Amino acid sequence: MDRDTLNNKRNVGRISGLLLLTAVALLIHGYHPYAEDAEIYLPGVLKILNPNLFPANAQFFGEHAGHTLYPNLIAFSVRATHLPLPWVAFLWHLISILLLLVASWRLASALFEEERARWAAVALMAALLTLPIAGTALYILDQYLNPRNLAAFAAVLAVAEVLHRKYARAVLWLLFAAAIHPLMASFAIGFCVWLAVLRRYRPRVLGFAAVLPFGLTLDPPPAAYHEVALRQPYFYILRWEWYEWLGVIGPLVLFWWLARVGRRRGNENLELVSRAMVPFILAGLAAALVLGIPARFEALARLEPLRCLALSYMLLVIIGGGSLGQWVLQKRAWRWLVLFVPLSLGMSLAQRQLFPASAHVEWPWAQPRNQWAQAFDWIRGNTPVDALFALDPRHMALPGEDETGFRARAERSMLADLVKDKGACSMFPPLSVKWLEQVEDQKNWKQFGKGDFERLRQKYGIGWVVVEQPGPAGLECLYENSAVRVCRVN
Repeated sequence: MDRDTLNNKRNVGRISGLLLLTAVALLIHGYHPYAEDAEIYLPGVLKILNPNLFPANAQFFGEHAGHTLYPNLIAFSVRATHLPLPWVAFLWHLISILLLLVASWRLASALFEEERARWAAVALMAALLTLPIAGTALYILDQYLNPRNLAAFAAVLAVAEVLHRKYARAVLWLLFAAAIHPLMASFAIGFCVWLAVLRRYRPRVLGFAAVLPFGLTLDPPPAAYHEVALRQPYFYILRWEWYEWLGVIGPLVLFWWLARVGRRRGNENLELVSRAMVPFILAGLAAALVLGIPARFEALARLEPLRCLALSYMLLVIIGGGSLGQWVLQKRAWRWLVLFVPLSLGMSLAQRQLFPASAHVEWPWAQPRNQWAQAFDWIRGNTPVDALFALDPRHMALPGEDETGFRARAERSMLADLVKDKGACSMFPPLSVKWLEQVEDQKNWKQFGKGDFERLRQKYGIGWVVVEQPGPAGLECLYENSAVRVCRVN
């Protein structure tokens, strides 16, 4: 067999393996297209596709949409393919998983010569996609499509290209990441610059990479912003739990040790990346302490310098997996099974516990099992496009709701909530004034009666409410199931 034929056969095998691991990763971690931050990002896509949607309170997702090309990319995909948005989001989610695994392979190929080490790195990434990143309220990759998922693979590819000395490619991937998610891209840009400097000059003293601002303003935030800040404890490192500190200290120790291993084994790139990551994390830690302690820096804490840990964790998974494959797992099949089977089952079980009332994989063609999602689907098909709803401001945190976003799934406007809208306010302080007024007017929601809903109708123009069963008396309810009722406010 000639060399070209052999290389083609290997490439086909690698592509097949990556596609298989993508499918396995989906089954391990699940898919929840309307969950968590999809409530922030998906309405931006919907607004582009149908400008008549969300006539009220669009600013709570519009500010994020205005700082990224992500909604335009997804909306363009819908128009270009003529597929429904749920299908496009599902396919892009699969693509984001595949691209992160491709990026992991590319980076592993710069760090390890043996094929089994590279496969171990990719397999470990596939098994740990929903690994929580300490103190940041992030995963390596979310269970739904969002800009962070697309920026993640671009960041890893950029680091890989720097190690391969393909600097023009690295710049292109960093530009893509910056267009999709400026804040997360800033950490990748800083690390790649620091990595290139360290490779060129090899300074003996530790340095640090820059953290670029996102939505930074020198104007003092409104007084209402303090109420938002109180509800975002992960912005402030001194509010972290003790175990979250281990998520910072652990990677520092591991990268320091891996740098020594790389030097001892003559692996220049392994030593370089590990050595570069130590001061990179320390810089993020120092910035978090500076911004999180004095009260006058309260609004700047939203820059979240310790989100640098997202890139750190991805690199640690790739390096750790490759090291295990090369020096521990080797060619012993039983060792691979002993590592990956329990690990994958454990990750899958954790995800099922996070979304107990929903299907583990919410296929785009399937009807929802979740009662709240069923109600939101009814609303989408049976209420006016310009309808304004009021819900329990904590509805995304209620048992059985499974963090299903109302705007994302029902495609209707609602008054500000206490779960996701505060996240928009935390990044864009001027929104906090309107947010605080609306959440204060919905205070003590559990005790609301018909008169309270009438008060909201007169002040804000709401025409509908979603209430938990059995709900207050005297409402005209057009839809109900075992969990909720959807009622008119006349």
